[in-house]
Amino acid sequence: MTTLVTGATGNTGRHVVAELVRRGERVRALSRDPAANAGRFPAEVELVAGTHTTPEKLDAALHGVDRLHITVTAGLAEVGPELVQRAVATGVRRITVLWGGWVGPVEQAVADSGVEWTRLEAQEFMSNTLSWAESIRAEGVVREPYDFPSALVHEADIAAVAAVALLDDGHAGRSYNLTGPEALTPRERIAILSRAVRRDIAFEPITHEQAIDRLMATGVSRADAEYVVGWYAEPSDSSTTVDDTVARVTGRPARTFTRWADEHADRFQAGE
Repeated sequence: MTTLVTGATGNTGRHVVAELVRRGERVRALSRDPAANAGRFPAEVELVAGTHTTPEKLDAALHGVDRLHITVTAGLAEVGPELVQRAVATGVRRITVLWGGWVGPVEQAVADSGVEWTRLEAQEFMSNTLSWAESIRAEGVVREPYDFPSALVHEADIAAVAAVALLDDGHAGRSYNLTGPEALTPRERIAILSRAVRRDIAFEPITHEQAIDRLMATGVSRADAEYVVGWYAEPSDSSTTVDDTVARVTGRPARTFTRWADEHADRFQAGE
């Protein structure tokens, strides 16, 4: 049986590929540029050209696929239902979907697909911390508008749950809230990062509007920037409360932010 992983080169997708390979599964990884990404995956992974935002061009990639992992990203809401429809028509019988933060058109299409599905409702990714890397490297400073806790989840734990749901029975029709083992404020994460990189890192508050302007400067629309900053301004209970789903599904504790910081310390070092 073959599993197609969309977003295979992303922060979570690459972990899904690795976890499936570790479990001895046949994996097909979707990539805009297979040649450029060939060295990022084990030799047994089949890299295929394409992107999930152009499902009309994915018939060849979907051919012979039994299971599908979808990561909901920007631009997928409009075409995602077509992706799901084409996948089911070509023989996919089990789907995991890493949601985009709410049950939108893609998530609903998966739930209505008529095949086995599992929705991964991950809260904040630990990899979001990489947005601090540039200012930490250059100035030793993190600037954020709020200091509320977040139960961040390690991307590899999202992948581990995805692999279980794709390969094992008993997860159909489930929505899994995924968090890490602790809720941490930005200041607490900064303290952990400081120890990992052996450097003092300062926290400087900025205003809500400054945070929106910073995101818009990267090309994000105002509506999307307001949504993201608003999420931090008024975090939901599910994003601040530790959930033991990772441990229950995988049979082992969720990874800590300290572990993530140690794994990525070089990304925050000056000169990197």
